[in-house]
Amino acid sequence: MMLQRSVSILILIIVGATSKLMSQKMTPEQVVQNQLEAYNQRDINAFMSVIDPKVTFHNFSEGVETMKGRQACKEFYAALFEASPNLHSKIITRTVFGNKIIDHESITGRNGNDKPLELVLIYEVQNEKISKVTVLKKQK
Repeated sequence: MMLQRSVSILILIIVGATSKLMSQKMTPEQVVQNQLEAYNQRDINAFMSVIDPKVTFHNFSEGVETMKGRQACKEFYAALFEASPNLHSKIITRTVFGNKIIDHESITGRNGNDKPLELVLIYEVQNEKISKVTVLKKQK
C-alpha cells in the first residue's frame, strides 16, 4: 500500500514536470536559432514551422517590402534550398533585444556561390513565430 502510494506520487510529479516543460514557450532567440538550424539543414518544413502566416520581409536600404506571406516565403526558400546543396549560414554576432534578434551572418553556398555573402538580419518574433525580417546587405 505504501509502495503503491509512493509510485502514484512519483508519477504525478513526473507528469507535472513534463507538462510544465512542454508548456514552456520558446524565447525569441530559440525561435530564430531553430530557423537557422533548419536553414543550414535545408529543411523546408522545419524552417517554415517558425514562420508566421503573415510574415513580411523588408529591404532596409531601400525601405521596401520584398516578400509577404507564408506561401511566398515557402516557395522562395524551397527553391533556394534546392539550388544550394552547400548552403550554410554562420553567425558572426547575435544581439537579442526583446523580441528582436539581430544576426550578422556570413552565408556560403547560396545558389552554388562559394563567395561569402554578409548580411545583417533583424528578426521580429511574435507568439513563437518570425513575423518580420529586415535585411541589410553590405554595400559594395
